Amino acid sequence: MAIEIAGELVIPAMRDGHPVEEIGRKEFLSKKNLRKVTVPDCVKTVGDWAFAYCDNLDTVIFKGYPSFGKSVFLDCHHLRFLYVGEGREDVAALMAAAVTKAEAPYLLSAGDAGTDEWFRKWDARMQAIFRSPDEEGYSRQVLCGEEDYGSTDLVAYKNKRRRTKVRLALLRLIYPTVLDAAVKEELEQYLKDHTKGSESEETWEVVLEDSVEDSRFYKLFGELGCITEENFDGLLRDVGPDNPELKAWLLRYKEERLGHSDFFAELDL
Repeated sequence: MAIEIAGELVIPAMRDGHPVEEIGRKEFLSKKNLRKVTVPDCVKTVGDWAFAYCDNLDTVIFKGYPSFGKSVFLDCHHLRFLYVGEGREDVAALMAAAVTKAEAPYLLSAGDAGTDEWFRKWDARMQAIFRSPDEEGYSRQVLCGEEDYGSTDLVAYKNKRRRTKVRLALLRLIYPTVLDAAVKEELEQYLKDHTKGSESEETWEVVLEDSVEDSRFYKLFGELGCITEENFDGLLRDVGPDNPELKAWLLRYKEERLGHSDFFAELDL
């Protein structure tokens, strides 16, 4: 029997005297409280939709190398790390993004995960997404209907597509293992093109949304030059009182990089 404590699930190696070799189809479907799962190396197969719609799932650790069914992590939007075998953090982070953002489940089952060739496959998929029009797939969404996809608004659809691109770019720049210099430059430029004050501001929207979860996002945002004299006040207003850590960091950034501090903003903090 699996042991679950405070959202952490540990699947046992043995059940009724026999090794656990399979996670069944839809076995943990829609388990909203799940945050972390550890799976022993005796598990050989993971069934279709086994962890689908686990909204709060953050980390999954497979000690072995099982085969995966379809849509195992469907709509697990908060999955950040997916370890398979002796995986490293960079591979686990990119693996999670492959199945939640890049629609590339073939990278999950790849026997070469963590090799230079695997990173190149990941980058190839990311570049395909980046170079596709923001409206790609919109007509299919309209045909399927608003009730299936949440909205048939083209502006909202394109915003969501750009936010996905931003998240992939941020993640790849945070974990730049064997990242080609030209690809790196392309990602950096995309993020700068969508900062606060631009025609569309998805880079800032994503950084603001994810900053509580990972400070590396906003620190990278600053390193790339996405914070300027012109957009600083707008950034500070957007942060508001609910994220004092980010607000404090922005004020330090202004003092150290932009050359001065705002006494009254510091009082507000």
